[in-house]
Amino acid sequence: FQQFSDSGSRKEHVKITSESKPGFLERLSETSGGMLMGLVTFLLAFYLLFTNEGRALRTAKSLDEGLSLVVPLDSIHSISQQNEGRLVHLSGALSTSKPLFDPSYGLSIQAVKLKRNVEMYQWVEYEDSKEYEENGEIKKETKYSYNTEWKSEVVNSRNFDREIGHKNPSAMAVESFTAVSPNVQVGSFVLSKGLVDKIDDFKRLSLSNLEDPHADVTRGGDYFYHSENPRRPEVGDLRVSFFYAGLSGDDPHLGSADKVTVIARQRGDQLVPYHTKSGDVLEILHPGDLSVEEVFQKEHQSNTMKTWALRAAGWLSMFVGISLMTRIFYTLVDWFPVVRDLVNIGLKAFAFCVATSLSLLTISVGWLFYRPLWALLIGLLSMVPIVVAKSRVPPKKQQ
Repeated sequence: FQQFSDSGSRKEHVKITSESKPGFLERLSETSGGMLMGLVTFLLAFYLLFTNEGRALRTAKSLDEGLSLVVPLDSIHSISQQNEGRLVHLSGALSTSKPLFDPSYGLSIQAVKLKRNVEMYQWVEYEDSKEYEENGEIKKETKYSYNTEWKSEVVNSRNFDREIGHKNPSAMAVESFTAVSPNVQVGSFVLSKGLVDKIDDFKRLSLSNLEDPHADVTRGGDYFYHSENPRRPEVGDLRVSFFYAGLSGDDPHLGSADKVTVIARQRGDQLVPYHTKSGDVLEILHPGDLSVEEVFQKEHQSNTMKTWALRAAGWLSMFVGISLMTRIFYTLVDWFPVVRDLVNIGLKAFAFCVATSLSLLTISVGWLFYRPLWALLIGLLSMVPIVVAKSRVPPKKQQ
């Protein structure tokens, strides 16, 4: 069953499909497949948590090692042979040998990176579904809505539920790209590719000082439009914007060159990765003029944030894995609404407690070889959720 309506540029229709309610054996089979997936997710959580602790401690030791060895340079315009192979710290303005061009639009800029971003006006499909039971059948009501929007990727309209009236072009006539300067320096030192990759703070480039490059291209604001009427675009029209990162020369409209702070190994006139005794690599770049202490403080903060993010991801993976593996108990009683709800709450609480305990225990094992005392404390902490859960069980059930 379908209903259609059209409101302006937004179109929508509703489709209702139905299927017979799955039997007990069918649901049991689906649950068994979920248990296998849960087991895989559960094991991956162990791997993620354990390796994350080793990575975090290795990175912290490497940063401490780097802080004790780094040599601040007195000048960025002279290269001292005494610092050959050593970890050095320097700050200065970025410089490039040649400006970056986009001849198609008559644009050039003295910067490390120039990004052309192309968007096409296209149909986009949105889907909103809900399921309900009626006459012993499971019915699914899906609302499909269509709207025209600017998108930087081609939206494949062949996958739409209804392509007629919502067809998009299969490709863009103009492509996006990012140009990178082949030679980037700070003073007399040439930055490695890894350091250049870290210059990614892109800013929008104003086009107000540029002319329309072609007769079929119109400038509007900070966009070049490939459209007969930019105020009322049609499907297939394009608009182009530009972004830059690492201004490497004084510009009357953009200001002075960007300054960066670098910590890396000196090899001749090049700044390359430094391999620490802990097995990590130091190749650090931050915007601005920072001291050695400020740089390493930022790196420690970044390491801490990454560590906690991966810990949370590991715990969540373990919780999901345990929930999937214990889902079979819910399936066995899902014929009884009250019992089903109680079992569902109990399984969620069980998964939460076990995931928390096992996550803490895994983290403590990861710390065992590096900081045994902390590992012992975390190991003891891992028993708290289980003890709390057990204390809430009535005495008769414990017996």
